[in-house]
Amino acid sequence: MNIDNCKIVELPKITDPRGNLTFIEGGGHIPFDIQRVYYLYDVPGGAERGGHAHKGLHQLIIAMSGSFDVVLDDGKNKKRVHLARSYYALYVCPMIWRELDNFSSGSVCMVLASNKYDESDYYRDYGQFMKNRWGE
Repeated sequence: MNIDNCKIVELPKITDPRGNLTFIEGGGHIPFDIQRVYYLYDVPGGAERGGHAHKGLHQLIIAMSGSFDVVLDDGKNKKRVHLARSYYALYVCPMIWRELDNFSSGSVCMVLASNKYDESDYYRDYGQFMKNRWGE
């Protein structure tokens, strides 16, 4: 998989004067069943999150409140994606290095994941990621 497999997914938005509603269905709106949900919040200004890749995990990243950037890197190409609406999500496939930065004040980042937490699924060292990704 490469960076072109990572795409913005427009989620259903039901508009109502009392407040809008968006929903996500695993296997429907996203190409995996949801096994885990987690969220990042109270991220200090100037801080970065992520800084890793996954061997087999698929993720959907959503700015539930505020905004932030996701920097995607497949070892050959990089792409920066700005997330700022809760009905736009970023699908991230396995074997893509990701970093999150540029968090606005009060932002909340929610991540839907295809598997439960498994430390052995992570590449936390960029050099090791590159070596296993491209044999470099």
